[in-house]
Amino acid sequence: MTQTTVLIVGAGPTGLTLAVDLARRGVDLLLVDAVAERPGSRGKGLQPRTLEVFDDLGVTGALLATGAVYPPLRTYHRGQVVWEGRMHEPRLPTAAVPYPMVIMQPQWRTERVLRERLAGLGHRVRHGARLTGLDQDEDGVTAVLEDGERIRAAYLVGADGGRSTVRKAAGVGFHGETRPAERMLLGDVTTGDLDRDHWHMWGDPATRSLDVALCPLPGTGDFQLTAPVPATADGEEDLPEPTLETFQAVLDRAGAGVRLTGAGWTSVYRVNIRMAERFRAGRVFLAGDAAHVHSPAGGQGLNTGVQDAYNLGWKLAAVLAGAPGRLLATYEEERLPVAASVLGLSTALHEKGTKGDPDAHVRDEETRQLLLAYPGGFLCEGPRGGERVPDAVLGRVRLFDVLRGPHFTLLTFGDAAPDQAGAAALHGSAVRAFTVALPGRTGDLVDVEERLHEHFGAGTAVLVRPDGYVGYHGAPGGLEPYLSRVLGPR
Repeated sequence: MTQTTVLIVGAGPTGLTLAVDLARRGVDLLLVDAVAERPGSRGKGLQPRTLEVFDDLGVTGALLATGAVYPPLRTYHRGQVVWEGRMHEPRLPTAAVPYPMVIMQPQWRTERVLRERLAGLGHRVRHGARLTGLDQDEDGVTAVLEDGERIRAAYLVGADGGRSTVRKAAGVGFHGETRPAERMLLGDVTTGDLDRDHWHMWGDPATRSLDVALCPLPGTGDFQLTAPVPATADGEEDLPEPTLETFQAVLDRAGAGVRLTGAGWTSVYRVNIRMAERFRAGRVFLAGDAAHVHSPAGGQGLNTGVQDAYNLGWKLAAVLAGAPGRLLATYEEERLPVAASVLGLSTALHEKGTKGDPDAHVRDEETRQLLLAYPGGFLCEGPRGGERVPDAVLGRVRLFDVLRGPHFTLLTFGDAAPDQAGAAALHGSAVRAFTVALPGRTGDLVDVEERLHEHFGAGTAVLVRPDGYVGYHGAPGGLEPYLSRVLGPR
């Protein structure tokens, strides 16, 4: 029997993110996937908060080097340009938000970058390993693969998509709806007839309906083609094969005047809006599409899965290192409400699009996921407990550089630093202290430090969780009781 500590099933962005996070913490893991590496652009939008997560994991640089912001939209009707606009208003980086724009990156490349990072940490995906069942007891989980191999792990995480075998084997319900009449042709295609500076769309401006769209994928010669499939009069399934010939026929009917020269990955998408009734069943956890599936509107699905993994990784590692098991209950407590909220947001955006609302293309602050928070609860104390910690420039370093890594970070301010640092030192390398200089000089950098003081308030203790959210914010005397409750007494 194969032995590991954490078995992750599914090597998409969610499973890979979790594997990278656990690997950098020195956790023994095995990441398996039923199929080979997946082609296709699929989920192509990386939200600002996800870029911050990837910054911590050390992959944002590679993703920014080959990705790009979303291009302007351009709509045609009867051979004429009838509208132009943007999905996201341009924003410049600030001290607090270093990655303000959504970055387009085909999903195959996001996964490749994460696999390369994981390989650098000494782990590789086991492809062709299909899970067929699992059993669990008080001490661990035994997974069974299609070839008969048995894998024993302390914990198992299902990141194996909307049809999750793990979720079904764990007996977790998956509630919601499938909308069979709302279907979309998808494919990565090539053409030399269009510029790559716009997201090209053809449709009827009177009804605000879309016939077909071609979006240039950065760092490639491909366009992602999307085209809704009209429902049949009798409501029965009548899905065309997603082939080059089918795509060409769709463009011809729209009067696009575009000749396709090739097609790679192709698919037919049916709108599913579902969420698992719980994200944990004993020693089995669900993350990403195994826990929630979204409409593609707003680019929320992939990003929510990445942040599931980021929330779960440090908690698994902490409990394996001796922290109280209560810590693992906070995964569902924190992520299920967030996933439900994001699912509602993506569904609302999808319905605006199907109704032809004039602002259906606009993406606002909520979709960037920078406002997501975990107020209250076991892990978040104080006025700003549970909030995302903004970046800041502190002298010659960025705050995100200080936070990067598997540790809690105690931000200490001026004269209070020695006493607070002493409390942190009791927990060894799990907590690192960083002193923020008190204001007193002039200049832009110190102005940022002053704003950080104002943000948290003078004389408070600020403990940042490993996932970049405020764990404790309050009087210094409450710091040690908090750390002992979360990480265990020292």
